Amino acid sequence: MKLAKADYFFQTSCFVFLGVAGLLVLYPLVYVISSSLSSTIAIATGQVILWPVGFNTNSYRVILGQDMLRSGFFNSLIYVAGGTTVRVALILLAAYPLSRRDLPGRKFFLTFYVITMFFSGGLVPTYILMRNLGLVGTRWALIARAGFSCYFMIIVKTYFQNNIPSSLLDAAHIDGCGDVAFFFLFALPLAVPVIAVMVLFNSVGIWNSYFSGMIYLTRPSTFNFQMVLRDILFVSRMALGTADMANIDDRLDSLAGLYQQIRYSVLVIGAFPMMVLYPFIQKFFIRGLMIGSLKE
Repeated sequence: MKLAKADYFFQTSCFVFLGVAGLLVLYPLVYVISSSLSSTIAIATGQVILWPVGFNTNSYRVILGQDMLRSGFFNSLIYVAGGTTVRVALILLAAYPLSRRDLPGRKFFLTFYVITMFFSGGLVPTYILMRNLGLVGTRWALIARAGFSCYFMIIVKTYFQNNIPSSLLDAAHIDGCGDVAFFFLFALPLAVPVIAVMVLFNSVGIWNSYFSGMIYLTRPSTFNFQMVLRDILFVSRMALGTADMANIDDRLDSLAGLYQQIRYSVLVIGAFPMMVLYPFIQKFFIRGLMIGSLKE
């Protein structure tokens, strides 16, 4: 169908705008990957613009050669799997009852949950609680710390309200299906898109978190992946600062480039697992997020 001039201009403008926006988002990622694969001198002198200059993988060999990296990666997998499972399970168990309008005290519980979004105990009371429970210094600290999110619970609650008709619940009750059976046999299968979105959001958040690890983890054997990468970056920065104080001019540019190269490599390694996970959940992402984001 032939478009009118105004429609053609509007469509072309949209394509141009989206293309430019896509390039602006994609370029930093390409630059970081190219810099992590370039020579240290090329990075220090600003020669890297788009493609790698003086291709080498020294920074990756330095980082991946660390013994702590494998331990940190394994620990992060535990934290992501455990924390995401606990959080999504608690969110579903809270969201479904609150989506039922026949729940006694529904408004009270909703108000109670919403208040926690604006007021919390803070870092010190949370740490004291974790210490009294004997979780400080153990892997359970980070898993328990990621236990619940009121914001995500409200999104899932709204999704249940908009996608599970009351007629389906009435028909299930007539056939002798109880509330617990209805939740597992009907509600959860219908909530697969929003569950996938919750898994993605919470997995990314737990994977990228390092501050909680700095607070609650005390043994290097329990450090997560981000803390190990942070330590590698800190050590490389200290080496650069030591060379600068010693006035080692002939190696300073090379060390500065190596520090930048390691920093870019750390970014790539830290983001790689989530970049691999995202395509498998992408098909659920838009549908689950948009439907669940509508507030009543």
